[in-house]
Amino acid sequence: MPPVVGARRSRNASVVPETDPAGPFFLLTTPDGRGPTLLYVTETRTQPLAAGKPKFRSPEYHLAVELLGGLRSDLFHDALAYRLLPPMSTDGPLVRRLPRRLRRYAPWTPHAFVAAIALLTLIIGIESHDTGGIAGLLIGFIPAIAILATLVRPVAAFWLSLATTPVLSSLEGFWSAWPWPPSAFIGHLVVLTVVAARTRPRTGGWMWAMTGLYGLSVEVFLSRGHSSNTVPFLFVSALGLLVVTVRHVRREAAEEVTAQQTVTAHERSKRTLLEERTTIARELHDVVAHHMSVVAIQAEAAPYRVENPPPELAQAFATIRENAVAALTELRRVLGVVRAEDYEAPDAPQPTLADLDALLANVRDAGLPVEKTVTGAVRELPGGVELSAYRIVQEALSNALRHAPGSSARVEIGYVIGGLGLRVVNGPSPTPTLVKSTHGAGHGITGMRERVAMLGGEMTAEPVADGGYEVTVFLPVPAVEEPAAEGGRR
Repeated sequence: MPPVVGARRSRNASVVPETDPAGPFFLLTTPDGRGPTLLYVTETRTQPLAAGKPKFRSPEYHLAVELLGGLRSDLFHDALAYRLLPPMSTDGPLVRRLPRRLRRYAPWTPHAFVAAIALLTLIIGIESHDTGGIAGLLIGFIPAIAILATLVRPVAAFWLSLATTPVLSSLEGFWSAWPWPPSAFIGHLVVLTVVAARTRPRTGGWMWAMTGLYGLSVEVFLSRGHSSNTVPFLFVSALGLLVVTVRHVRREAAEEVTAQQTVTAHERSKRTLLEERTTIARELHDVVAHHMSVVAIQAEAAPYRVENPPPELAQAFATIRENAVAALTELRRVLGVVRAEDYEAPDAPQPTLADLDALLANVRDAGLPVEKTVTGAVRELPGGVELSAYRIVQEALSNALRHAPGSSARVEIGYVIGGLGLRVVNGPSPTPTLVKSTHGAGHGITGMRERVAMLGGEMTAEPVADGGYEVTVFLPVPAVEEPAAEGGRR
């Protein structure tokens, strides 16, 4: 039987195990009539008596554990990992100004720089050893190998450089430059800087701390009164790591700013899209509301045009009118959500292609010569198609006025089988150095594409060969069956 937490049993009480859908429970009964009592077991926890009281750790203890965990993660965990230094990016302003022949080798500049420093360290190590020979080669060769190792195994290069420093000191005679000979001084400084630049500032801090621990340890136990260059080395290396840390911070800040700009541009695009859709919805409301009103009025007046209409016909027209009125009410309710508080519905009806001549006259008065060409049999199109076609032409001509001042434009309208074709093209601006207006820039193309997509059409907007711009649109219009002749009616 599992233990019951927080319950005691009296001398004469009895505990009977039971089951229940809500969970196991025990029925506690006592002979004094104060039972039974249901004890539900929702959670049981057992702890050995030998464990004693739980141990509470101080914040300092947790901080020390976290620091040691960071040290293990940065310098010990997977220290021999192969991490080849990637080529440098070539999209910087300085690299773009280089000749094409040199630009091809620009991505390998960091590798060449590290190799050059390794060669310089090798020369310094050989020249600093008076006797030459194998010892001189080792004094220059060992730190050069550690520097080159930063290109492929950065953390392992640090441990190699730190572990070989006593060897270099012994080859130099221990006391010539204690405990950092010239080649070890330069080599370990370069290793610290390159590894910190390749990893992160915290790793650089741990490497600096381990280096300082080594330098202070050899001063205490092995110096024997000789002067030490540990403090100058720690000072110079701290300056190098500070520069690397600032570079890391600036790069992270630049990446964050770029990410924020990308998100802001995406949000601005979405907001622009929603604004255009709201504008389209407001305009189409007037068109749809007009047609629904006509349906409701004709459905109400139709029974009076027929002499002695049957009840079924009158009821059908009444139902049509009720549905039209209900649809109109719902349409106004939905459009009320997207209307701005300061929005006022236009007094005049929404424009159609019949009003295009007045638009072209206003554009000509604004300084843009424009011609119109109409092909095909002109016919009446659905209200949404007429409104969208008018707005597309209007926005295309507005873009020509803003972005190509002094040019000319041409509007072509083609009534074809199955739809309506539009083409608005403007020539290049004769004054390209003028400052172009940016008011409303970026919204026109989005609005045109939304209108075309709403009607299931196709659109292209692209520059032309002569430097102008062209907008081509096709709006599909479903075929409408011709009504029967009056003679065919009864």
